[in-house]
Amino acid sequence: MTKGLKPLLWASLVGLVGVLIHLSPWGLILEEKFGLAALFQSRGTIPAPDEVVVIAIDQPSATQLDLPLTPRLWPRGLHAQLIDKLAQAGARLIVFDLIFDMPSVPDQDEKLAQAIKKAGNVVLVERLVYRARDWVREESSIQSGLEQEGPAPLWPMFAEAAMAQAPFPLPKTERVNDYWTFKVSAGDIPTTPVLILHILAQPFYADLWQLLHRIDAQLTKNIPATVADADLEDTIFSLRQVFVTHPHVASQMQRELRRDRQGDADKKRILSALLNLYSGADKHYLNFYGPPRSIRTIPFHQAVQTVTSDEFIPDDFRGKVVFVGFSGSSQPEQDIVRDDYHTVFSNPDGLYISGVEIQATAFANLLENKPVKLMPGAAAAAILFVFGWMSMMVFQLMPSRYALLSGTVLFATYYLGAHFLFSSVAFWVPVVIPLLQLSLALALAEALKHYLEKRKSEELSIQLATIRSSLGSFYPDVQVEQTLSNHDEQGIYSPCLTTDVAGYTTLAEFTSARELGELMRAYRIVLRDPIKQHQGHIMDMVADSMLAIWIGQSDHVALRAQACRAALDLAEAVEQFNRSQSDSRMWLPTRIGLHCGEMSLRRGDGSYNVIGDVVNTANRIQGANKVLHTRILMSREVIEGLDGFLTRSFGSFLLPGKTIPVQLIELLVSQQSASPEQLWLCRTFERALHAYQARQWVQARQDFAEILQAFPGDGPSQFFMKLCLNDPPVGNWNPVSHISTK
Repeated sequence: MTKGLKPLLWASLVGLVGVLIHLSPWGLILEEKFGLAALFQSRGTIPAPDEVVVIAIDQPSATQLDLPLTPRLWPRGLHAQLIDKLAQAGARLIVFDLIFDMPSVPDQDEKLAQAIKKAGNVVLVERLVYRARDWVREESSIQSGLEQEGPAPLWPMFAEAAMAQAPFPLPKTERVNDYWTFKVSAGDIPTTPVLILHILAQPFYADLWQLLHRIDAQLTKNIPATVADADLEDTIFSLRQVFVTHPHVASQMQRELRRDRQGDADKKRILSALLNLYSGADKHYLNFYGPPRSIRTIPFHQAVQTVTSDEFIPDDFRGKVVFVGFSGSSQPEQDIVRDDYHTVFSNPDGLYISGVEIQATAFANLLENKPVKLMPGAAAAAILFVFGWMSMMVFQLMPSRYALLSGTVLFATYYLGAHFLFSSVAFWVPVVIPLLQLSLALALAEALKHYLEKRKSEELSIQLATIRSSLGSFYPDVQVEQTLSNHDEQGIYSPCLTTDVAGYTTLAEFTSARELGELMRAYRIVLRDPIKQHQGHIMDMVADSMLAIWIGQSDHVALRAQACRAALDLAEAVEQFNRSQSDSRMWLPTRIGLHCGEMSLRRGDGSYNVIGDVVNTANRIQGANKVLHTRILMSREVIEGLDGFLTRSFGSFLLPGKTIPVQLIELLVSQQSASPEQLWLCRTFERALHAYQARQWVQARQDFAEILQAFPGDGPSQFFMKLCLNDPPVGNWNPVSHISTK
């Protein structure tokens, strides 16, 4: 597998994990429990439609009317009185979330039935129950009973008087997030929000029938053409069957509605809501408007007292759908009358949203045509795959120190998009699964980085062992392995030492090849021993030049200290070697340069070499010895943080072929070996260089002259004395010295 393909495959894996979680039952559970709640909380409350009002049976009303809190104990004549006055106030529909399935005081029942019949716009709620059917005997001879879910009948006098009746069951779950529009287990029976919306659409029923007839005349065969000919429940069942079996019809009708630019806006709104309802699933997610009583709620006693005194407030009830039922204003009330449900907006004090308010919320969602819509499965899977893929790619490409910040920005961007869709059009995009993907991607990316770093370290160790074995370096504490690395190149940190012999070309002119060969073989042994003694690697030794490195994976002070000690010992060893030659013409004065930093360790054709700017710069530093007449020069990077060496700084130099100045420093001796003369030289030179850099030319010349009087052959003092004497510059001046020859 190619190196570039692996990150793509890991990213695809994280994307697929998100898709699999989404497709599993746990995906929806997580999103419902945590994701939906987070979106509701970040969105906050929104205004409920003004067309929906709740009249609450609550403790303040019970106290004001001197009645018990339990709604079934309230006199039904009081409900009758409320219906009369609401009808007189112009309420569009009155929905009672109270179950009238048992008789009460006869005259009270009669008053209520008469009020319901007179108003002609009262919808009653039924209770859904399970009824046992016939017992059957199976082949195994075990008897079993069948149960059928269906509505429990209301008391006949109320059922006959009501405009319509329907159930409004809610799922028995830890938290209510949705409701049934059609209860499939009860024969696809419509629930009260559906029934109410259909009643509101009756003035436009003929338009609906004509629209369907234009799309497909065959589909209207068994559907009455006018409201007068239509039974409410039968019509709902028939329309539901049409849209379930012909799902494309609803979208065609919606397009026809949109084309009618001159039509009545209210008609188009309600018909569009009806089409979305019939063609949708049998369950809808509730788009809650906020905490309990977010829908306008009027206590029962205020409503009764207002209408009783004939002091109507038309805007309170006229043209509105009024829901009547228990809605506690405090948690203790709800403990007495258990008709409350835990939702995403349940108050911290324990106050839950009442059943009647949930019913009003469901209807308001249908009326506004704005229930919470879960993103379709295929689209959600695609988004999750892309998000997971992007998360893993970002974490693989970004450095670990930025990974958490990058992940936070990525998820925040995604969540802002999900929040916008939810707040603007109630579109529900998964938010928990992406968070899981992000966590997985972060953990996996960091684990992979750790694995690769460990593997890189192991491979580097193998490479170094191979180098040590092939070059003969001495490492008593290292187990030398003969396994070669699969990688051709490895980034390393290393001090780099280069050497060159002054006058080698001239030496070769008057020396025979045999004599020169013998001399150079002996010379190379002299060079090799200090490097090996200080645990360095000789990477190249050609003619009179040598390249050595000290290998590590970070800026180890110990590596640079070893390189400095090796340079001093090497210089001393060469000096002794030269003194041992009887003919001074055979001396090999050696210039040494030191630099350090990142370089590449490369293997090719069974051998190793190092490349990079560090090697080039070390060569240029070594060449600067020729101009400054010094023995060992190094960069500031080598000596940074090291103690125990006597050095003197020459300031910044622009070396041949380089564009960035390098601070050159001469390495003289170890601190403990320094003589008083050498210490004086370093102190005085520091003072002289400071004067030169401050453009104090007279003082600088005096100090350099003082040094040259004591050390006539001091090359650096001669170099800077010339700069002070040869027309010192004026105006803008940069104290960077230039060396133009290698």
